[in-house]
Amino acid sequence: MHALTNTLKTFLDSSPAFTESFTALVRIALPILSLLILSGAFLSLFTLPRGKEVFARLTLANASASYPVNHLEALIGRSNSADIVLNDKSVDRIHATISGNGHDEWVIYDIDSKTGTYVNDQEVTDGYPLHYGDRIRFGSVETVFQPVHSSEEAAVLRVRRGVRPLPPWTALILLSIMQALLCIQLVIAKNAQATFNIVSVFVGFTLLMWVYFSVMKLFRVSGFELEIIAFYLNSICLSVTATCNWTLLPKQLLSIPLGIILMLVIGRLLADLDRIRRYRWIMAALALALMAITLLLGSFKNGATNWIRIAGFSFQPSELAKLCYIFAGSATLDRLFRKRNLGLFLALSFSIILSLALMNDFGTAAIFFVTFLVISFLRSGDFATLLLMLGGAVSAGSLVLAAKPYIWARFSTWRHAMEYASEGGYQQARTLTAIASGGLFGTAPGGGFLKRVVASDTDLVFGIICEEWGLIAAILAVLCIIALSAFAIRTAMSCRSSFYMIAACSATTMLIFQTALNVFGCTDILPLTGVTFPFVSNGGSSMFLSWGLLAFLKAADTRPGASFVYRSTDRAQRRRLRDVSAMEGEEDWDVDDDEGGDEE
Repeated sequence: MHALTNTLKTFLDSSPAFTESFTALVRIALPILSLLILSGAFLSLFTLPRGKEVFARLTLANASASYPVNHLEALIGRSNSADIVLNDKSVDRIHATISGNGHDEWVIYDIDSKTGTYVNDQEVTDGYPLHYGDRIRFGSVETVFQPVHSSEEAAVLRVRRGVRPLPPWTALILLSIMQALLCIQLVIAKNAQATFNIVSVFVGFTLLMWVYFSVMKLFRVSGFELEIIAFYLNSICLSVTATCNWTLLPKQLLSIPLGIILMLVIGRLLADLDRIRRYRWIMAALALALMAITLLLGSFKNGATNWIRIAGFSFQPSELAKLCYIFAGSATLDRLFRKRNLGLFLALSFSIILSLALMNDFGTAAIFFVTFLVISFLRSGDFATLLLMLGGAVSAGSLVLAAKPYIWARFSTWRHAMEYASEGGYQQARTLTAIASGGLFGTAPGGGFLKRVVASDTDLVFGIICEEWGLIAAILAVLCIIALSAFAIRTAMSCRSSFYMIAACSATTMLIFQTALNVFGCTDILPLTGVTFPFVSNGGSSMFLSWGLLAFLKAADTRPGASFVYRSTDRAQRRRLRDVSAMEGEEDWDVDDDEGGDEE
């Protein structure tokens, strides 16, 4: 391998005309390949099923109306924000919630209603088991809890089966071509000592992609748009790492399969709502433990004491704490809207944010706070409470600025980076210059000057992309995160459970907010906070977080075969629906088709 890479480097160095032409080709090819790879993924990503699942029905006792239960946590009340709206004065705005686990096991909770909730004339004081055929009274409104008819299940499934995600192979071939071009271009740009690392890492990364897609297809999984976008951004990450510090390439490559394994492990946990109920308190405790360990054993780096060093490796526990926080904060499952649960979540959030403040990691604290606001609103729907919290945060921020003058120094150069180009605005001034020099097509990977500035591969990575890949590719990288977020928001309303909806929206909040802080910090629209660009910035902790967040988005996916949670339906249900289809003159259901395996 060393001999081959040395031969390649010798050939390229001895052919200046070829290398000059190749670099010119790469500058044009990278934006074109990016457009081809991402356009197909974006279009396929928004081909979502239109039909909502129906798990049960709540029918008025006089049979004058019947309400579908479209989520495994259905809010019942007089408010228009409830899933099932009962327009009766005896019903509270948010009266009760019905919670299921996807296996025809249901529990009903009264949410401190004034007139009470009764099942078969028994008052519901806490979680009360609910069975099909039970009579439920909300105030003076009598209802009956009924199973969904098989024909209704069949209608929804028929719509879902018609949605076919785009096969990944074309995008995978284009990604492989792009990585081959990147590899050769970086070998041209770097010295002979870097050649072996560059070639071996890019070959290994290309093989990793093909192995991942092939193995997942063996398990009859479809719908890889999220992974295609992630692998595209990872390609940029390896290019930036090779440009700035090629010795870190093997470590950065290793973080990608570890991140994928983390995504699959989280996906396994998310596939079962009962498992989520059992693990939510463990995740909350783990998040607090990670913060406590960092406070006790953390090392100081880049202005914050938020790093743990073990056997020559360093990582940020706060990145893993973000995943635990979303898991614990989104798990509303059995007591949605309960004040006690919201109070515990508030205590968890305050503890984490205070810990980060003590570490001087205010960028990460801001990410946690924004995510906290999103989860709190989705769990309570109360704007007044959020405004009160926001006011408290502004007051706390003012106190921090008064107590930590060096933080205010960052704001003193904000919007004036060029005026303080040799002082506090040094990094942003160089980044703005690099962005301008890159133009539409960039200088080609390895050919920029921003790599000489501190943190160019992490905090300033957007500037590196603009300079070396060009403005077109930089905009596409940002659009990748926007597309992931738009997909999560669009699919959230058809999620099986409120957990998946809240978790997906929380994950996309972190992705969008981190990207905004990175991009706007580089361009001096916001102060530079030292926050990474998801999937792109160099660093194992950031890569773990990015792939872990992707698990929450895949759990919210409602396309057959594409989700960790929904694989068209389980075999027992498909056999039941096959009989309905046969009676209606439809084609026989294929129990073992290619849409995906069984549910967990």
